[in-house]
Amino acid sequence: MPTRTRFTIWRPLATAAITALVAAFLTPAAAHATPRESEPVYSYENAVREAVWVDTGLDGDGDGRTDRVAVDIVRPRELDRQGRKVPVIMDASPYYSCCGRGNEGQRKTYDANGDVVQMPLFYDNYFVPRGYAFVGVDLAGTNRSDGCVDVGGRSDILSAKAVVDWLGGRAKAYTTRTGTERVRATWTNGRTGMIGKSWDGTIANGVAATGVKGLKTIVPISAISSWYDYYFQQGAPLYDSGPDWLSNRVNSPDARARCAAVQQKLVDEAPRTGDRTGLWTERDYVKDASKVKASVFLVHGLQDLNVRMKHVGQWWDALAKNGVERKIWLSQTGHVDPFDFRRATWVETLHRWFDHELLGYDNGIDREPMADIERHPDQWETSRVWPPKGTMTTTLRPATGEQAGVGTLGLRKGTGTETFTDDPQLGETDWAARIDSPTPDKAGFVTGPLTRDLRLSGSSRVTVTATPTTPTAHLTAVLVDLGPDTIRDYAASGEGITTLTDRTCWGVSTTGDSACFKETEARTADVDFTVLSRGWADLGTYADAGKGVPLTPGKAYTLTLDLAATDHVVPEGHRLALIVAGTDKNLIDPPADTPTLTLDLSRTSARVPLVGGAQAFAGATAGSPRTTTPDSAPLDGVPAPRNPHGIP
Repeated sequence: MPTRTRFTIWRPLATAAITALVAAFLTPAAAHATPRESEPVYSYENAVREAVWVDTGLDGDGDGRTDRVAVDIVRPRELDRQGRKVPVIMDASPYYSCCGRGNEGQRKTYDANGDVVQMPLFYDNYFVPRGYAFVGVDLAGTNRSDGCVDVGGRSDILSAKAVVDWLGGRAKAYTTRTGTERVRATWTNGRTGMIGKSWDGTIANGVAATGVKGLKTIVPISAISSWYDYYFQQGAPLYDSGPDWLSNRVNSPDARARCAAVQQKLVDEAPRTGDRTGLWTERDYVKDASKVKASVFLVHGLQDLNVRMKHVGQWWDALAKNGVERKIWLSQTGHVDPFDFRRATWVETLHRWFDHELLGYDNGIDREPMADIERHPDQWETSRVWPPKGTMTTTLRPATGEQAGVGTLGLRKGTGTETFTDDPQLGETDWAARIDSPTPDKAGFVTGPLTRDLRLSGSSRVTVTATPTTPTAHLTAVLVDLGPDTIRDYAASGEGITTLTDRTCWGVSTTGDSACFKETEARTADVDFTVLSRGWADLGTYADAGKGVPLTPGKAYTLTLDLAATDHVVPEGHRLALIVAGTDKNLIDPPADTPTLTLDLSRTSARVPLVGGAQAFAGATAGSPRTTTPDSAPLDGVPAPRNPHGIP
């Protein structure tokens, strides 16, 4: 457990005491016993700190010389003397100099010799004393590395992969950025685990999707699985800037001067039309999930509106198809690291995960429940597999109600139409707040109050048949839990956490690198409804999700929107709602026109992953019609088949 402190930090253990401790425990009998947990018996203060430059084999900046990426290393000195090899925990990041890592924005710092003094975050402080090496890689084009940032493309991924190859003896590295003196990683056993949040975790996904030898596990936190889906969803723009803005932000000053061609490519091949191009195909890791050999421990916020839960659903489902060993945590936060929403349990779990995956310890973590899900702030439950067994994709159908725009949601096919007009000044919270009122900006469909809890777990799809009045139209579909609750306030600053002044310490500190970090607590909000899943699309992609075309006003089009994965329990007494509308304010950009759209309810439906399927829905909506043959298909931890443009 950590030590709480305001003004002090842990000091390193005395080297003499460590030596005595190791000697006491490494008796012949103990040496052959199978350990269950690595212990902090090595000196962090006296650890080897060194830098090498790994040759990527690429020439991203076109200077006629292959690029080298800077690799900062912290590893136990005692194991060098003993001739014992260690596994590696690696975080490859573009943020080590420009923007910082973690809740406190830490950056790398260096001594006069150019060796790292402060490595951001707690990984080195905690794991190096336990017999691991920690490696912090500056992505190509950032900090002390050559090359250019290309936002998830070949340069990003292969510059990090080259380091894994070097650790496995398959690539070259040098003692300086421009010198000729070679250096080999003779101190490692070649077993590497990658970890990181956001862009860092995205690199872990991408490197794993190369199938590189020696990468044993990845821990992607709030990570992207396809860069197209970061900037667009089915042709609908999610941001008003492209990847060139992001690369310019993280490129080192000298890289900005030499990477103009790469920057221009990011502009030319990422048009704001939302059309898929070869640039996006290169940055789609889901298509290469069959190559993944590493285990995956995935962490994400259910309300992450930066890297949305769609990235989780499609990556998780693809990994499941290929039998990848997986574990998952889903919090109520937005874009937040688990160190800042479940700190003690996170450090313990991550420790056990790396011990099992990289040291081979049989500590039982592989036999524990696959999923941890936060139901209420700081209240967690587990699932043996995820989605849980008994989950079935169930077709729910909207129908007209007693008032225009205020319909019902059930199992029977609806008839008639509903009409709404896009209003870019409104969004999902506005629609949900007025779900029971006829408004011109949305069509809402609601169950009655549930008579028992109803759990959704996995990814949903909503198929609409809509007739627009203009040549362009964007659509939004959201699922909403209507009822009072206390949730993490993901829309506020901190995205569900508040940072405190007290610090807790996780590992060993030195003068230049403290292992003590500010504590946090849940920031909560009392709400009347919770948006639990979202999806967007340009109606012009009805025939091809990768290319939009102008619409013919007055013509009906059928399109299926992919909604983000979720795991949410709609409690007894609450209602489940489906809302279909136009522009979702602050989440997608509006179309060129202001369309009015008419939905054909007989050809509109939602395929929702329900634990217990149609029978569970019928039971929870007492009085709803039951189907003699429930329209559901089992998931049992694997995805339902895609049906991108048809009607279920």
